[in-house]
Amino acid sequence: MDYKKTLNLPQTKFPMRGNLPNKEPEMQKWWEDMDIYSQVQEKRKGKPKFVLHDGPIYSNGDIHIGHALNRVLKDFIVRYKSMQGFDAPYIPGWDTHGLPIEHAIVTKKKVNRKEKDLVTFRKMCADYAWSFVNKQRDQFKRLGVRGDWDHPYVTLNPQYEARQLRVFGEMVKRGYIYRGYRSVYWSPSSESALADAEVEYQDKRSPSIYVMFPIQDGKGVLPEENTHVVIWTTTPWTIPANLAIAVHADVTYALVKEGNRQLLLAEDLVDDVMELAGITSYEKVSTIKGSELEGVCCRHPFYDRKSPIVLGDHVTLDAGTGCVHTAPGHGGEDFELGKKYDLGVLCPVDEKGRFTHEAPGFEGMFYDDANKAVTEKLKEREALLKLSFITHQYPHDWRTKKPVIYRATEQWFVSIDGFREALLEEVKNVKWIPSWGEVRISNMIADRGDWCISRQRAWGVPIPIFYCRSCNHPYVTDASIDKAANIIAEEGSNAWYAKDTNELLPEGATCSECGHQSFRKETDTMDVWFDSGSSHAAVLEQREETDFPADMYLEGTDQYRGWFNSSLSTAVATKGKAPYRQVLCHGFTLDGEGRKMSKSIGNTIDPLKVMKTYGADILRLWVSSVDYQADHRVSDEILKQIAEVYRKIRNTFRFLLGNLADFSPQTDRVAVEDLNELDRYALLKLQRLVERVTKGYDAYDFHSVYYQIHHYCTVFLSQFYLDVLKDRLYVLPKEDQKRRSSQTVMYETLVALVKMVHPILPHTTEEVWKYIPDVDTKSIQLTDFPQVKANYLNAELESKWDRLVMHRDTVLKALEEARANQGIGNSLGALIELYPSEESAQLLSRVDDLEELFIVSQVHLYQASDQPEGDTVEGDGLRVKIKPAEGKKCQRCWMISPSVGQNDQHPDLCDRCADIVEKHFAD
Repeated sequence: MDYKKTLNLPQTKFPMRGNLPNKEPEMQKWWEDMDIYSQVQEKRKGKPKFVLHDGPIYSNGDIHIGHALNRVLKDFIVRYKSMQGFDAPYIPGWDTHGLPIEHAIVTKKKVNRKEKDLVTFRKMCADYAWSFVNKQRDQFKRLGVRGDWDHPYVTLNPQYEARQLRVFGEMVKRGYIYRGYRSVYWSPSSESALADAEVEYQDKRSPSIYVMFPIQDGKGVLPEENTHVVIWTTTPWTIPANLAIAVHADVTYALVKEGNRQLLLAEDLVDDVMELAGITSYEKVSTIKGSELEGVCCRHPFYDRKSPIVLGDHVTLDAGTGCVHTAPGHGGEDFELGKKYDLGVLCPVDEKGRFTHEAPGFEGMFYDDANKAVTEKLKEREALLKLSFITHQYPHDWRTKKPVIYRATEQWFVSIDGFREALLEEVKNVKWIPSWGEVRISNMIADRGDWCISRQRAWGVPIPIFYCRSCNHPYVTDASIDKAANIIAEEGSNAWYAKDTNELLPEGATCSECGHQSFRKETDTMDVWFDSGSSHAAVLEQREETDFPADMYLEGTDQYRGWFNSSLSTAVATKGKAPYRQVLCHGFTLDGEGRKMSKSIGNTIDPLKVMKTYGADILRLWVSSVDYQADHRVSDEILKQIAEVYRKIRNTFRFLLGNLADFSPQTDRVAVEDLNELDRYALLKLQRLVERVTKGYDAYDFHSVYYQIHHYCTVFLSQFYLDVLKDRLYVLPKEDQKRRSSQTVMYETLVALVKMVHPILPHTTEEVWKYIPDVDTKSIQLTDFPQVKANYLNAELESKWDRLVMHRDTVLKALEEARANQGIGNSLGALIELYPSEESAQLLSRVDDLEELFIVSQVHLYQASDQPEGDTVEGDGLRVKIKPAEGKKCQRCWMISPSVGQNDQHPDLCDRCADIVEKHFAD
C-alpha cells in the first residue's frame, strides 16, 4: 500500500505565488464590472456616516510615492470604517488651476501665451488638467484605492467654481475681504503674488553687505561729521528702495571711533562686526539708547534723499548690526513701519523682477543681477564697510522653485484679524493626530498675516469683482455674486472672460461712490488655496453622500500651512465652524538612507514601477509597515523585505486553505464546548488578535496592525499552532473529532484573519475569499469586520497555555542545541526528558499529548523531586534533556516508535498508523 495516499495532505488550488502585477488588474476589472463601490455604499446606506474628505491632488504629472502613501492610508481607513458598519464614502478630488498647468501649456505644448486669446488659452489649460485627472485616476485605481472614481470632485467643474464664488461672496458680506496696497510675496518667475502657503524655503547663496549711511541731521544726539549708521543686508538690490533705518527702542547703541570716522551700531554686536570687517583698532566713544535715536536723519548712500531713523519692535540682535535697512516696498514689517511713520512706499521693481525708472542707474536690470551693480555703487561711494557671501534659507516659489521677493502691490486680501480668535477656538475643538498638530496650526494662525488671495494668472477661478470706470471703486453685491455664480455654474468660469461685462452685471448696477453705471471686470484669479479651501462647501455640503463637517482630513505635514489652513479659514469665516472633526497628518517619504528624494540625485522610488515589479499589495503592505506620522523610508531593499513578509502572510492563507479542502462549516464544525484545549486556546488567541488589530485600526496605528498580523502569522500560527496541528491534520482520519476540532478553529481563523488584513491587502484577501469554503458573500468588501467573541475568552485557560508555550520555548531551545551538537536531526528523532518544578509538574501532568505539543516522538515527564544526570537546558521552572528517540521511524507519520515492526500486515507503521490504515483504508 502507498501509505502517502492515506495521509490528509493539504489540497488547494490557491496558488503559492501571488503574481500580483498580472492578477491585480484582473481583480480590479472584476470589481469595476460589478461596481463594487456602489454595492458597498448600498449595503451601508442609512448607517452612521464616516466621511474622510480627500484633499485634492494637483493634476499635473504622474503620481509619486508620496501620493501613493497618502491615498493608500485613506483607503485603509475607508475600508476599515466600512467593514465596521459605517457609511464611509470616498470621493477623490483634484486641484486643477494655477501656474504649473499654465507653464506646461507654454513649455510642453509650445504655445505662445501672448498669441492666444485668453478664453482659448484657458480651454487648453482645462484640457491639460483633465488629461492628468484621467491619468492619475487610473494610477490610483491601480493601487487598489476604492472610491467613487466616476464622480470625483474637480475644482474646474462649473458647479464647484460657482460654489467657490458663493464662499467668496459670503466672506465679502461679512467684511472679511478687502483690497489693499501692501508688500507681499511676489514671484518674478510666476509674475504673480503668492500667499505664505505657496512659499517654501531652500538654501541660497547671497551677498552679505555692511553699509554705512552717513548722518545728515544728528538732532543734537549724534555728531554729523564723518559719522555713519551701519546696516546689514543680504539683499543689496533693495538698497535703491531704502526709505529709513530701524532701531529698537530698548537696545543700547554704541558710537565707535575707527580711524577718522565714527560708526553707530548695537553695543553687543560691535566686536563681532569689527572682527568681520577686519577692523582691529577701534574704541567705543559713547553709548545711547535706541529710543533716543528716533528722528535722527541719515542720507541715502547714493541717492539724494533722506533715510530717517525709526523705532521697530522687529529689530533683533541675532545677526547684523542692530540697525535695520528699511524698504517699505520690499518687506512686510518694513511696509507696516512705513505706514506708521508715513514714509511712503517705493517699489522700483516690476512684475518680472526688473528695475523701473524709479531706481536711477539700474533701470531694466533684473533684481538679482543688480546685487553686484548696487554693491559696486556702494563701493564707489565709499559706503561699503564689508562684502562677503553666505548660504542661508531663502523663500522660493513652491511651483517654479525660483526665489521670490517682497513687492508692494495692490491685491485682494482676507482679513484674518476679522476672525482670528474664532479660528483659534475652533482649533481646540478638533482632534489633531499627532497631538502636536494643534500647537503647530495654532501658532501659524496666531502669527499669520492677512491672506493675499489675488493672483495675476490666466488659469484660475476669477475674482468676481467689478470696478467703476469713473472712480475705480470696487463693485460687489449679493446680486452680483449671485449672478456670476449662476452663470459660471452653467457655463464654467470661462464665461467671466468670454462675456461682456454688462452680461455679467446684475440689472441696474450702480457705483455706490459716484453713481456711474459703467464698469470693468477684475482680471486677477483667486489663490488656488482658496479653490481647494472651498471644498467643504463645494463637496461636503453639496454631495448627498457627505456631511459637514468631515470626520477626517488626512494629508502631509505641509498642509498645516496649506489645505488644513485654507479650509479652516474659509469654513470658520463663513460658518463659524471647522470643516473637520479630526486631522491626521503624515510625514515625508525619504530614501533608504534617510535622504530627501530627488530626481537629480536619482533616489526616487516610482510607485508605478513598484506595482509593475511587485504589485500594489506589496506597496500597500509597505505603507502599513512604516511609522507614517514621522518621516519614513523606502528603497528597493526595503521593498524586497516587505515582499518576504507578504510571502509569509500569503503562505499562511495557503496553508489554512489547503487544510480546509475537505471541511464544510455547515456539516463539520465542532461546537465550541467540544473543542479540545489547544484549539480553544488558539480560538482565544484569535480574539486577542482581533482586539489588538481593532485597537490599531481605531487609532490609525497601521504599523501596529502590520506588526500584530505579521507576528501572529509567523510566530503564533506558523511556529506554534499550525506546526503542532500537522500531525493530527495529516495523520488522523478525516472525520476524527480531534481533526475536525482543529479545522473548526482554522476556519474561524482564516475568515477572521482575511477580514482583518483586507484594508491593507485588498487584492490578496479578495483572492483568498474566493477559495474559502461555503462563504455566503460574493466579495470580502461586503463583509463585516470581526468582533471579539467574549464567550471564547477564558482567563484560566489562557494562563495555563501561555505557560505551556513558555515551556515549549525551553524545549525548542534544548532541541536546537542538540541539533547543533549533532545529537539529533529532525525534532521527531528526539526523546525529551522533562524535569519540572512542583508548579510545572502539575501543569504538564494535565496535558494529554506532550509529544504533539513539543513535536517529538517521546516524552518522559519526571517528578519535581527527580534530578537529571548531565547537562540540561533550563528555563522558567523546567529543565530539559534531549536523547535520541527509541525505536524505528514510522513511514506514515514519521514518528519514531518501539511499536514499528510489530504489525505483520504493516511492518513499516507504528501501532497508531497501522490501526488507522486498517480501519479506514482497507483494500
